[in-house]
Amino acid sequence: MSKIIKAENVSFSYEGDTPEERVEVLKNISFEIEEGSFTAILGRNGSGKSTLAKLLCMINLPDSGRLEVDGIEVTREDVTEDEIYEARRDVGMVFQNPDNQIVATIVEDDVAFGPENLGIPSEEIRKRVDGALEAVGMSEYARHSASRLSGGQKQRVAIAGALAMKRKCIIFDESTAMLDPLGRKEVMKNILRLNKEDGITVLLITHYMNEASLADRVIVIDNGGIIMDGRPSEVFSEVDKMWEAGLDVPQTTELLQRLRDAGLDVPKDIFDPAECAAVIKAALADRGCAI
Repeated sequence: MSKIIKAENVSFSYEGDTPEERVEVLKNISFEIEEGSFTAILGRNGSGKSTLAKLLCMINLPDSGRLEVDGIEVTREDVTEDEIYEARRDVGMVFQNPDNQIVATIVEDDVAFGPENLGIPSEEIRKRVDGALEAVGMSEYARHSASRLSGGQKQRVAIAGALAMKRKCIIFDESTAMLDPLGRKEVMKNILRLNKEDGITVLLITHYMNEASLADRVIVIDNGGIIMDGRPSEVFSEVDKMWEAGLDVPQTTELLQRLRDAGLDVPKDIFDPAECAAVIKAALADRGCAI
């Protein structure tokens, strides 16, 4: 499978209190993202995960290292503006606060905003807007006022805007953080469908471990570097290491870990609550405990 993103020894720093002072945020990070994959990126506040997302969207460029996006090495000394523009068209971001992303008063106008700025012909824009709204279940709201939508609906409009621009990869930067549980479930359902059915590469930055458990792969960043990288079952089984990094684990994982510590023979890598309950019930039955 081809790699849509390749990062080799990427570092990035911000200007400190003085122009001479630099605050290092990312330190020699290396990883690859397969096209069509679903990767969750975790880290405590200030760990560098949102900075990484901005580099991958080319909002910023690394201080050093090599970054390649869809075959274009954007860190080459001789890279052209046209090449960077082309790479930017392939990667989009949906931010935390949907109100900061909506630029038009009417839903369909907002979804059309990106393609219009790309100079796409009107007939093609119409097709893209209709298709994107249908993809996120918002067709019936096309002519509605964006300000009257719920938080979850606004995020779906933001996702539609990214789809209308034909993004190959979408980064969700804590896009469910400001939503209620129903809204989070609604957005995650759309993210999973985009990845599994439409083949869009998804990078999900989240503080919700149950969301991260749905990914194919989990990358954990701490102090500007990658400290864990693997399948959710591999990463979340390292409960103590996750806690040391200032992160939680899915509630099922924490419960199973505590039961293991108490001597009950249960696995560590179950994320579905119903499956977790069944495993605990079976383990207790094996020990002769009535349930």
